[in-house]
Amino acid sequence: MNKYLLVLLFSVFIGVAQAQPAPPASLARLPLEQHGGTWPTSHVQGIAVDLAGGYLYYSFTTLLAKYDFSGKLVGTLVGWAGHLGDLDFNPRDGRVYGSLEYKKDKAFYIAAIDVSRIDQVGLDATKSGILRTVYLSEVVNDYTADMNGDGVFDGDTAKSLDHRYGCSGIDGVSFGPQFGRTDGPRLLTVAYGIYAHTARTDNDHQVLLQYDITDWSRYERPLTEAAPHRSGPTALHGKYFVRTGNTTYGVQNLAYDEAQQRWFMGVYKGTKPAFPNYLMFAVDARTKPTLGDLVGVPGPGGKGNERGQLLTLAADGLTDAATGIRGWNQKADVGIQPVGGGLFYLAVGSGPKGQQSGKVTLQRWTGSPTAPFVPAAAADLK
Repeated sequence: MNKYLLVLLFSVFIGVAQAQPAPPASLARLPLEQHGGTWPTSHVQGIAVDLAGGYLYYSFTTLLAKYDFSGKLVGTLVGWAGHLGDLDFNPRDGRVYGSLEYKKDKAFYIAAIDVSRIDQVGLDATKSGILRTVYLSEVVNDYTADMNGDGVFDGDTAKSLDHRYGCSGIDGVSFGPQFGRTDGPRLLTVAYGIYAHTARTDNDHQVLLQYDITDWSRYERPLTEAAPHRSGPTALHGKYFVRTGNTTYGVQNLAYDEAQQRWFMGVYKGTKPAFPNYLMFAVDARTKPTLGDLVGVPGPGGKGNERGQLLTLAADGLTDAATGIRGWNQKADVGIQPVGGGLFYLAVGSGPKGQQSGKVTLQRWTGSPTAPFVPAAAADLK
């Protein structure tokens, strides 16, 4: 064969090989449990896992901690007064994304954090430029909505009749496909916080926004708390509703599991007696959204119900006969992260105010309505 043709074929072969996706990271390195330290902050609020890099990240609301899989503290990021909530790692750009709230400033952001630069304890987010933010106007519009028409914004209070859908801001964050699909680009999905208010009927849905972040670099700005910016997208990829009954502060943790092709939502228990008040809910990715009535949400002019894109809860777990709502009494409100192979990290917090600790344990999905997770064993990592 002509040597030039051989060189060409070899080059094509190398190019094709390089274009193939990397094999999934081995699960063998995963710790069965890990402690995320003790910090003078609020409680652990979210976790993220970089499987390929071998790192675990913990949000303690005003501090982000980075550990390697061996349990070594690699570094921390500090320097903001807002509430950093749920996290997710984006393998496409190597950054951790999280919800960041400034309710008094009527400012809600997605924080994009270059975690590769966190290599020491006490790095300042504002001075280092490691953390950048994108403003979410859709959330602000719902949070500040004057629902009772008195011309007054009531502020951060659960007692108010303002705040469209009971919106208290944002919490859950995860990357996954467009609702109704399992393929296609991975979108950033953001869940509303929802105030617990038993006298309202318009706060019984979880609200999920999806964003295509392909061009978000043009919106990103450094975090400047003295002068909060308003740079962010005006358009959504989609806005969706799932009726679970009112929960206390909405979806605290959101996680998309590639293995089951399912979205999990961890919540603080609701207080309305008409609902089962489960602690965890799920939506199957394949189930297509349907346009329908948002039960309890008044339509234009107070006539009928508002309509929106509805998501259906997954058809397993416990079932409430009165409402048809399905879910699990499984704590998943301060950290849930699928890692593949039916395995998940679940977080719990402990400690008094100012001495907050976080711990994650590796759990295996069982699918049982009463015990959906059991502790993983070394044999599960092979």
